[in-house]
Amino acid sequence: ADVDTSGIVEMQMGNPDAAVTVIEYASYTCPHCANFHANGFKDLKADFIDDGQINFIYREVFFDRPGLWASMVARCGGQDKFFGISDLLYKGQSEWTRAGEPAQIVDELRKIGRLAGLDKDKLEGCLQDSDNAQALVAWWEKNGEADGVRSTPSFVIDGTTYNNMAYPEMKGIIDEALGS
Repeated sequence: ADVDTSGIVEMQMGNPDAAVTVIEYASYTCPHCANFHANGFKDLKADFIDDGQINFIYREVFFDRPGLWASMVARCGGQDKFFGISDLLYKGQSEWTRAGEPAQIVDELRKIGRLAGLDKDKLEGCLQDSDNAQALVAWWEKNGEADGVRSTPSFVIDGTTYNNMAYPEMKGIIDEALGS
């Protein structure tokens, strides 16, 4: 059956009207994605996002249930808290992904949500929202298929999909797309 994905919000920063859009496809459980967010993303943000040269869109990839649960926690704070919660998820990835059984992983994700200022009832509502979980998975499948995403992180820069790369290479592609 078709799942309604119309309620899924694109999480973006930068200039939505910029001539160049960079879409990152990443999983909260992917070590390479955590590495990008600890390093290259900070440079990307400083070089292109903060001054509005690009529109940056973050799209979650769901290869496993803990990645989906983490996304549900990140999205629970809305657009305002999404990137801050994402940062906490990546910084703590090695702890929460190895917490043990699924219930223990969810408990660690709850801690991250509470640390980000989400109240207990709101957080539980987000984690228990099975309709949202189904919509997120269908949304990822549709977008991932359309953009040819097979691994994480992947980047769609000015309409072309690239696999994980070092930031200097990414910067060169973005500079070229901007005509710099």
